[in-house]
Amino acid sequence: MAQQGFQLDHEQFCCSICLDLLNDPVIVPCGHSYCRKCIEGFWNQDDQKGSFSCPQCRQTFIPRPVLKRNIMLAEVVESLKKTGLQAAPPDHCYAGPGDVACDVCTGRRLKAVKTCLQCLVSYCDTHIQPHYQSPAFKRHQLVQASGELQENICSRHNELRKLFCRTDQQCICYLCFVDEHKGHDTTSAAAERAERQKEVDTSQQNIQQRIQEREKDVKVLHQEVESIKHRADRAVEDSDTIFTELISSMERRRSEVKQLIRDQQERQVSRAEELRRRVEQEVTELRRRHAELEQLSLTEDHIRFLQRYTSSLSTISESTHPVSSHVCPLRHFEDVTVAVSNMRDRVEDILTEEGTNVSETVNRVDVSLSDSLLHNTDHTVAQSPEAGGPRHPPTIRPRPTLRPPASALLGAPRLVNLPLVSLSTPSEPKTRAEFLQYSRPITLDPNTANHFLSLSKGNRKVTRMDTYQSHPRHPERFTGWRQVLSREALSGRWYSEVERSGRCGIAFSHKDIRRTGWGVECGFGYNDKSWSLDCTEQGYILRHRNIKTRIPGCVSSRVGVYLDHSAGTLSFYSVSDDTMTVLHTVHTTFTHNLHVGLGLYSPGSTAESCELN
Repeated sequence: MAQQGFQLDHEQFCCSICLDLLNDPVIVPCGHSYCRKCIEGFWNQDDQKGSFSCPQCRQTFIPRPVLKRNIMLAEVVESLKKTGLQAAPPDHCYAGPGDVACDVCTGRRLKAVKTCLQCLVSYCDTHIQPHYQSPAFKRHQLVQASGELQENICSRHNELRKLFCRTDQQCICYLCFVDEHKGHDTTSAAAERAERQKEVDTSQQNIQQRIQEREKDVKVLHQEVESIKHRADRAVEDSDTIFTELISSMERRRSEVKQLIRDQQERQVSRAEELRRRVEQEVTELRRRHAELEQLSLTEDHIRFLQRYTSSLSTISESTHPVSSHVCPLRHFEDVTVAVSNMRDRVEDILTEEGTNVSETVNRVDVSLSDSLLHNTDHTVAQSPEAGGPRHPPTIRPRPTLRPPASALLGAPRLVNLPLVSLSTPSEPKTRAEFLQYSRPITLDPNTANHFLSLSKGNRKVTRMDTYQSHPRHPERFTGWRQVLSREALSGRWYSEVERSGRCGIAFSHKDIRRTGWGVECGFGYNDKSWSLDCTEQGYILRHRNIKTRIPGCVSSRVGVYLDHSAGTLSFYSVSDDTMTVLHTVHTTFTHNLHVGLGLYSPGSTAESCELN
């Protein structure tokens, strides 16, 4: 009874927000009292709404009330503190779901720390003290607090089970021993426990031995992984060197052909220029002789004409051969182009043929593990202790070197049609059925949900509420933005679909995104830690770093999201029946695992992660 009175007094003078004794109590217009700091912090979250309510009775006040100190209540609390009233144990000391409650406590019960197998009662830290202090409880056996005490009681005789029937392999009481188990092979539970404990110890030793062996295997495989990386890096470097040499060789040959053509051009141009100069001189001379003959034709004196005629004709030399007989045909340079083109075709044929050989050589690179290692990896837990024994470490088959000699340059793969890109990674999904292969369920984290969001359907659906939801305080909760994050961190390939109504945002975010306040560092899509697709009845908007990208297309109530973390792609789809229409794809490099985020930006809006088959 004294304890009930103590508990009642404490609850009367507790703040309903912090659940502790009132500190600097103030009274609100409806008559309820709170700590000044608690009610002010509570109302600071409602500044954007313009209305303020009482956390207990929900009465609304406009404008924000002026808080006045409750002088009488403050004096009473101080007086009670002086007379011995102390704060109740913190919340984590009380029994909650899944905890074992003290059987002696009344009212709100504390967590039990020990269970007495003699009393068949569980005790908290306070009520277990008599078992430690009084000699009357010296023979009582205390164990870790257990909520399964009924399993120690015989359901038929309501007696404690202290015997074990080896014939029927079950625990029994003394009345069972003299009744239906009469004549059976029985022993005390303690003796049977001792025998079984020996088997457990042997199993533990065998398992520990196998753990050590498997740790050796892990070490060997770790060394092999490092060796694979080192050899692959070296192969890449050597291949780059070889291809660089090949390209340099081709560059040198190109420069040589270019220089040959330019040298031939210079020689032929020089010859043509010399011939042109001679022809021009001949033309000048012929023009001069033509003028002389024309002047001779105009002479009227016959004697003078005849005298000059003989000398004029004697100075005219025979004409040279036509210039065309001294000029090489220009098509010879076209023959050079044809010759280079033929060389290119031959080199491409060689590169294509040898490129296939290089690709097959790369695909043959493999790590050969022993069959026992692969078998034990799948059945380590299921094997019996006797199956464990010393094993040899996994054997690693040496791989062929990928460093070809320099003489193999002419057989190097063709750069244009090189088939080395055919890796063994799965192809990008094309149909909805292929996307569904990567579907994994997600659940929303209640500790991150804003106080105006309500979760339902196993934390898969979130609804925007008009009233403040009394979620417990948590450092990961969004205090300003109406947002919530998923529990699961996503990596690799992942696909899901979200059914939504009203304006909402479907986002992918780093876990360390800021949660407190209304700043851009907290909102999905307004910073460099998140990507968000805002869905409205008018269309879609993709946001990242507070940059908006409007996306045309028909608005759908269901949106598909696909993540390929290693490839750095993030895609959004409009889903209708089995039809998927791509809305936008983000290409980047993800440095962190991502969490799904949902933001609800209009009253009554909802978003639900769909269950996909």
